[in-house]
Parts: sequence; C-alpha cells; structure tokens
Amino acid sequence: MIDGAREQAVLRWPGGLSATQLVKLLDDGERAVRGDAQGKLARADRLNAEGKMKEAAVVYRAALPRLPADTRPRAVVSLLAALQMAHNTASCALAGKELVPTIPRGPAFANAAAFALGCAAELKGEERASVLAKLVPLAEEALKLPGLLADDRSALFETLVDLRAQAGDNGGKRALALRWLEFLDHEAGRATGAEQRAAFDTGRVSVALAMGEPLRAEAALMQSERDLPADYNPPAWLAFIYHAAGRQDDALAAVDRALAKGYGPRSLQLYDLKADTQIARGEGAGARRTLEKALRVARAFPVEQGRDRFVASFEKKLRGTPAHDGHPASAP
Repeated sequence: MIDGAREQAVLRWPGGLSATQLVKLLDDGERAVRGDAQGKLARADRLNAEGKMKEAAVVYRAALPRLPADTRPRAVVSLLAALQMAHNTASCALAGKELVPTIPRGPAFANAAAFALGCAAELKGEERASVLAKLVPLAEEALKLPGLLADDRSALFETLVDLRAQAGDNGGKRALALRWLEFLDHEAGRATGAEQRAAFDTGRVSVALAMGEPLRAEAALMQSERDLPADYNPPAWLAFIYHAAGRQDDALAAVDRALAKGYGPRSLQLYDLKADTQIARGEGAGARRTLEKALRVARAFPVEQGRDRFVASFEKKLRGTPAHDGHPASAP
C-alpha cells in the first residue's frame, strides 16, 4: 500500500487475501497513510513496508493489547510474518504458540497457523516438539475451515506433509498427501478455464514429490502445456519432474521448451535445471556451456533480482563440473 502524496510504501502484506481480508487491509492502509487511529499499528505497518522487519515486529507486539477485535487477527499475522522475514524463527514459533489459539477461526487463523508452523519446523529439540504439539492440531483444524483460499489450504497441507516426512511417519505422510491431492484435483475440476486449472500445477508437483512419485503430476502438466502454449511454467515443471524421475532425455527437451519462453530470474532457475540434467546425462561439456551462458545472463540482471546469489551458485557449480563428457550420473 503506497502513500501517493509521499510516494512511500506504508503497508505490506505477504501472501494472498480473501475479499473480506482485502477490504480490511485497505482500511488499515488508509489509517497508515493518515497516521491517526491505532497509531502503533500504523507505525508497525510503515516499518514493515520499509523492510524494517525487526523493528516492525516489536511495534506489532506492543500494539496488540489495545487493538479492536476485528483488527487484531491481521496484526497477529503481520507480526508472525515480520518475525519470519527477519529470520527470527524461534520468536515467530513461540509467538504463534501463544497467539494463534486466540484468533477467531477463519482465514487469518489459517494464515497465522501456517506462518507459525513454518517457523516451528526450523526449531530443534524439546522446544520444537513443544511448539509443534500445540500448533499441529491448530493447523489440522484450519484445514477443515470453510472459506479458505485454495492457496492457503494447500500451503497448510504442504507444511503438514513435510512435518510427517521429517518425523519418519511415511504412512501418515502418504495418507495426508493423498488428501492434499484429492483437494487439488477437486479445486482444479471446479476451474472455469485453463489458467485457473494451471494454478494448481505447483501444488500437484509438490504432492507428487512428497509421495516419491513425481510422474503423478505429468498428465496435468501436459494438459497445461497444451492449453497454455505461451506459458513457460508447464514445460518447466515437466522438466523438473522428469529430472526427479530420472527421465533425463524428456527433462532436457522440456527445459529447452521452457527456456524458449522463460524470462527474468525464473530463466536462471531453468538454466540451473538444464545444467543438472546435462550432468545427469554425463554431458559435462554441455553443462559447462549452459552454466557459462547462465552466468552471462545473470550478470546482466540488477542486484535487486538476486543477481549475486545466482552468480555465486553458478560459479560454484561450474568449478565442480568436468570439462569433458563421461558416464551419466545416477538418477536423483
């Protein structure tokens, strides 16, 4: 949200919104511009919008006790998001353990549970176990709530599946992954056009990988590529699952189709995947050419698009890639 008079960001929201949440966020943005009612919240929002996440988290926390009931849930979500983006995962998880149960059951409750659960997953030892024991049942409760955005529900499924995998609960992981897949298939079946259906491709890839069956997503991705011939995403995802399944010839063909349409930072990810595919095929010389091209493209990007991170990654991979062709690498 931008104050047009000063050309300054005054509020930032990380993620999707329902229509009701958007209306409330617009009201909060107006307050942040005026800097009047609920002053601490407006100040926290401005700090958040300026990227000062640590400072914003402190002010959000201080603002919570005096906020009206209809504003507090959004402030809790903003607090947890600020702590997560400040890489203060322990504080994020502990705040979530305390605050998520207090939120009325609805979209903000699900958003807060997802942020807190993601932070808790990065903890270790007894602290991790204690926080997860509180948050996992809340996340499972959120899964059943009506009116959630499909993206929010899918994100909860993904985090819960990952946690079961980390716990070594393969049976529980597979059962939940199947529920996730059924949900995605149902939502895709309700779509009224190709672009709406393709919006669920990312989730389908995540489910397929979680189940150890990457080709489960193949049919949906092939349909999306037929329906959306100008979109680089379907062939990019096809390349990804083919590479994961060890079908490197198909992966190379798909990543080349994606690169012909790709642009921006995503093209750098595609060059990286192409190099990995060539390495898996034993094509060291070809992989080096791909990485050298990727470096040229990356160095032309502005710093704000993550240029330095990509350059460092490509340089490291290039140093470890043989200059000659050899035996194909084993499948990932």
